[in-house]
Amino acid sequence: MKAAVYHAVKDVRLEEVPIPEIKPGKIKVKVKYAGICGSDLHAYHHGIGVQTGTPHPISGMQAPLTLGHEFAGVIEEVGEGVAGYQAGDRVAIEPIIYCGECESCRSGRYNQCARMGFVGLNDNGGFAEYVLVEPYMVHKLPDNVSFEEGALVEPTAVAMHAVRQSKLKVGDSAAVYGVGPIGLLTILGAKSAGASKIYAVDVSDERLALAEKLGAIPINSLKQNATEIILAGGGVHVAYEAAGVQPTFSSALSSVKRGGEVMVIAAFAQPAQINMLELMGKEANVTSILAYRHIFPEIIALIADGKLEVAKVITKKIQLDQIIEDGLELLVKDKSQAKILVQIN
Repeated sequence: MKAAVYHAVKDVRLEEVPIPEIKPGKIKVKVKYAGICGSDLHAYHHGIGVQTGTPHPISGMQAPLTLGHEFAGVIEEVGEGVAGYQAGDRVAIEPIIYCGECESCRSGRYNQCARMGFVGLNDNGGFAEYVLVEPYMVHKLPDNVSFEEGALVEPTAVAMHAVRQSKLKVGDSAAVYGVGPIGLLTILGAKSAGASKIYAVDVSDERLALAEKLGAIPINSLKQNATEIILAGGGVHVAYEAAGVQPTFSSALSSVKRGGEVMVIAAFAQPAQINMLELMGKEANVTSILAYRHIFPEIIALIADGKLEVAKVITKKIQLDQIIEDGLELLVKDKSQAKILVQIN
């Protein structure tokens, strides 16, 4: 089968690899669509996040391995000892790898597992025709949820987990800093949670146009002072930091009301500085999330009910053999792109 295999920085190869054979306790999925995530870009361009050097303590895998952790497809085979699933089931995959034994796992916070990893970064992932996964990763899709929408369940889970963990209440105002795919989905999540007003802050007019279509007030921070505009409107109760850079973090803190909150979603490549005098003066909070937990069924239900129109963030669909030039390379060059989906079969 074809697979997009990570070997090293800037070295992802479209290769012919053996189709994985079903094993006891596993589920074999035929992938239909897979999304390209910022984590895939970090892996490809910088080698960040992908398992190299030593095998992952749970999966036992290391590079070279197949990328891709946002994907949906059809169950091809069910391994011995697996109940509740059958060939032909339409499914989305929750790609977190966890031990189930540490303190975090035992308390239900499996996203904080001491040995946590991801399919597609620490094990073979969804940029391939077939993939083996654990049964706990598999979530059935209703017939009215497309495979494209199924591939968006994972990034939507990140955004919705941030909204659910934040202090946002019905009628509150919010700002989203960085409106790439996660930021756009955060706008949808905040809107569905009852936010009365949502500002979208970015440097791309094309992405801001998408954010405006989703119901946000666009602010191009290259052309306007986002903090001044938001404060002129009274400030916001919650600012979601989905860009992961110092200027947006600082602006997010400045834009929140007294007693407000900055919810950090993005991973920061460099340590961030906090103006503690400003934070204390507002008695504000800075908090963060790591991926998600116990949320996939709710996300799928919201999509099925039409309450989360996640397909609106899709800007391009490509084939697997286009993944490097029209995916991993294009996403860092073309800021008009949001979510690019790869059609596998």
